[in-house]
Amino acid sequence: MQIGLGVITIALSIFALAFPGFTFISVVWILAVVLFFVGIEQIIVGIFSPGKSRWSSIGLGILVLIFAGIAMSYPVAAALVIIIFIGIAFLINGIARIIEGFSGKHSGVPRAFLIGVGVLAVVISIAVLASPFFGAILAGTIIAIGLLITGIQMIVAGIQGRRARVASNEIAR
Repeated sequence: MQIGLGVITIALSIFALAFPGFTFISVVWILAVVLFFVGIEQIIVGIFSPGKSRWSSIGLGILVLIFAGIAMSYPVAAALVIIIFIGIAFLINGIARIIEGFSGKHSGVPRAFLIGVGVLAVVISIAVLASPFFGAILAGTIIAIGLLITGIQMIVAGIQGRRARVASNEIAR
């Protein structure tokens, strides 16, 4: 079964590599659906929980439902907002690494590495903020690579498990 699931995961990764923008928007939509159920759960917990926190739980659940509904209705716009947040996060991270690299606490290769990684993060953030399409493609490609690695790992684990079962069956005979 693990081998079959690994093959399916690799097939999904190939699709994701072929259509990384669509992949990212699909992931955003799936996360919106998950948030929708989280919002419902939060409202139900608020209804049945005693105390002062029940109204905050219900209110937060309603907010989550609203945001999830907006994200499900407009997945491209939701993806755009997420991409902008990713770009801003890369920018802040890059600037922090550059400052840390120049702060004097590090020297030699670690210092150069910090500055280099910081510059790379700033460049990526500028590219993502300048072209959200590039950000969607980048995020979709990263998701696809993660799926590919996971699929390969599942197949290898399935093959090793099958070999171990065959070997233990032969010993038992």
